[in-house]
Formats: sequence, structure tokens, C-alpha cells
Amino acid sequence: MPRNINTVGGGSQTNSNGLKFEQSTLLDDALREKGYIVKDCYVYLDGNIPIGMSVYKRNLYSKFFEKYNIDYRQFNSKRWEPDDCYINFKNETAYIIEKKFQNSSGSVDKKLAACQFKLLEYTKLFSAIGYKTVYIFVLNDWFKRSEYRDVLAYINFTGCFYFFNEIPLNFFGL
Repeated sequence: MPRNINTVGGGSQTNSNGLKFEQSTLLDDALREKGYIVKDCYVYLDGNIPIGMSVYKRNLYSKFFEKYNIDYRQFNSKRWEPDDCYINFKNETAYIIEKKFQNSSGSVDKKLAACQFKLLEYTKLFSAIGYKTVYIFVLNDWFKRSEYRDVLAYINFTGCFYFFNEIPLNFFGL
């Protein structure tokens, strides 16, 4: 029997589709479009004084936490790597950004409900330097469907946030 090509995502296409969505919603690109300068993870508006940092995945540790001599193992049993993170120096807040793409039912549904746990894990890390933590999902339009009403309400109930298809820079205090 011939195998049909997966054109809707999920299964073997999950990483491919998710990666494309992640790349189309890069924080660095959004910052540059609004006139910010991003250089070696530091974000500048005018002049030479950085206003924040834009880090992702392992860069959160190698570019940010290492300068504070923070070893994540002192706070977390696992190294969590965000899709993106904006660290605002002025309001001392880290905005953890997770991007979720879906175009068929699948395992992403369960990941949305884990937001409170992830917020707790990142909060433990950032509280070591006195920073607050905000956990945000950037979702594609699939999650506007009525069957996600409860999980979206739960995300807000837990103190986390979600947005559709874009990174809202004003939400970061910019």
C-alpha cells in the first residue's frame, strides 16, 4: 500500500512545521522591524546602553545566566530552553516565549496545560537574581478553535499569557 504524504503536520512533520512557525516569529526580527538594534543578544534603542537581552534556547544560559555564575542545577532538575526570551533590564522581568504550531489534533494540546509548571521552573531560576518571570505562548490560528476555549482560559487563570501569530513588543515594556 503506498504511503500518503503528510501535508497537515503532526507525526513526522511536527518538527518541520513547528520550526517554520518558530522561524517566522523570531523575536530578534520583530525587534529590528521596530527600530531596535540587536547585537550579540543585547538589545539597544539608542546609544550604547543595552535595554535588555534577546536570548533563546541554550543562549539563555551561556549569554545570560553564566554572567551571574548561576548553574541551573541549583534550581531545576532539567535545563529548560525557551523558544525565545526577552529580558527587560529596566523592569527586571524575563519574558519566556514558547511558540506552538498546530494544524491537526496532537500532543501540543497537552503542552499548553503545562504552562504553570514551566512558569514555576523559570521563576526559580530568575528569582535568584531578583527578576520576575512572565510565561507567554505565541500560537497559530489553529488554537482559535472552540475546543481550545478551556485551555486558553486555563493559561490566563494560571497567570500565563498567549497571543496569536505575533510577538507583542509593547507587552515587554518596550
